[in-house]
Amino acid sequence: MKDVAVLGSGAPSESGEPGSPGAAGDVPPGERGSTLKREIGRWDLTAMGINIVIGGGVFLVPAQAAHNVGAWAPLVCLFLGFTGLIVGLCFAEVGSRFVGTGGPYLYTRVAFGRFAAFEVGWMAWFTRSAAQASVVNGLVLALGFYWPAVRGPLGRTLVIVGLTSFLAWINIRGIKLSAWMINFMTIGKLVPLATFGVVGLFFVDTARLVPSGPVGWSEFSSTALLLLFISSGYEVIAVPAGEVKNPRAVVPFAIFATVAVMTVINTLVHVVAEGTLPSLASSQTPLADAASVFMGTSGGLLIGIGSVISMIGANAGQILTGSRLLYALGENGDLPAFFAQVHPRFRTPSNAVVFSSTVTLVLALSGSFVALAAATAVARLITHLGVAAATLRLRQPKFDTIVRPASFVTPFGPVIPVFAIVLSLAILAGVSQQQVVAGVLALIGGAVLFLVAAGQRGRLAGAPPDSM
Repeated sequence: MKDVAVLGSGAPSESGEPGSPGAAGDVPPGERGSTLKREIGRWDLTAMGINIVIGGGVFLVPAQAAHNVGAWAPLVCLFLGFTGLIVGLCFAEVGSRFVGTGGPYLYTRVAFGRFAAFEVGWMAWFTRSAAQASVVNGLVLALGFYWPAVRGPLGRTLVIVGLTSFLAWINIRGIKLSAWMINFMTIGKLVPLATFGVVGLFFVDTARLVPSGPVGWSEFSSTALLLLFISSGYEVIAVPAGEVKNPRAVVPFAIFATVAVMTVINTLVHVVAEGTLPSLASSQTPLADAASVFMGTSGGLLIGIGSVISMIGANAGQILTGSRLLYALGENGDLPAFFAQVHPRFRTPSNAVVFSSTVTLVLALSGSFVALAAATAVARLITHLGVAAATLRLRQPKFDTIVRPASFVTPFGPVIPVFAIVLSLAILAGVSQQQVVAGVLALIGGAVLFLVAAGQRGRLAGAPPDSM
């Protein structure tokens, strides 16, 4: 594989420091002595994963899910939790082979080459930017409920620009500062949700949890795609691995912990909302309305504050992982070297942070993020498919001298990766025409950028562009 450079004793060790990579004589792109600081610990990365997965959607989506499938919604949450576990096992195995920044982009590049990896990295990056733009607009609506002036043109602009700029500044100042903020936000969102779930269980009308009848495949698949938005995100946990201490052990742990917490919280929230709020399907603020039923006005306020904290935290996680994806693309020559530049003092990918934040601002202020958001389901599932397939491919003997041996291996041989591929394809079959079109356009846009970058590489090297 000509993308992969042979590194001797100067290759990074499991801790990311110079040294032997162990049994592997070569290491993949993205691990050539990165100058990013390794300051993220086990619980920092876990908090980051939970923070990204549990965003603002969990406070709003239960109403739409109830409208689509009624009391089946909690079971759909359990199904997606099971799917997350299956796919997460694949992410954990391939993640235990790498120590560099890039996550799914690195895995697919080694397994399937430059073009496939670029598309995965590109789709993952614009998913983060579109999600951040969408969430910051949701934050304006949430704040506007308590402070109407925020919903006006000037107030909306100030909130979007102010929050995005502040989060960019935090990310440039250092990964440790970003991790501290995310830890705080994670606690801030989990406390209201846990309170809602635990207290609400005592007020649930169990008769409301009995499905009234079967639902069709169309309703099930549309609800699964809807809930995918509030149960995905764990696929980017490995992206900042280049800044994680002992990533080969920490990344698998963070993935499993995140999927477990996500499944419990989402299922519990849907059970309580369905069992306590008769008008759930028509509610604009389902969790706040349900909390008001069994905890009074203070309960609604608690959920309202939790939703604001959750959205801010989700944005902090999106900009951190999105900028690291751009950094990985630049570090490996699939985007201009500008994106791989590291701040001389703070050792953070400052250019990538500024660029990602700028794109988010444009999308959020213009409103064009809506079209991109339609493609996020396709983008996430493409990432899942790529990593599941990479899990199988990297087990082949020819990769033994290219990547490190897996410190975690999924059980039952090829069964789980194949099952992950089947599950992802089954969910992908339910996407709408709008989502398909948006996803295809995003892929085409990425392909154009890849060809432009390949041409530039060829001219700089005085050789033909890299093959796909």
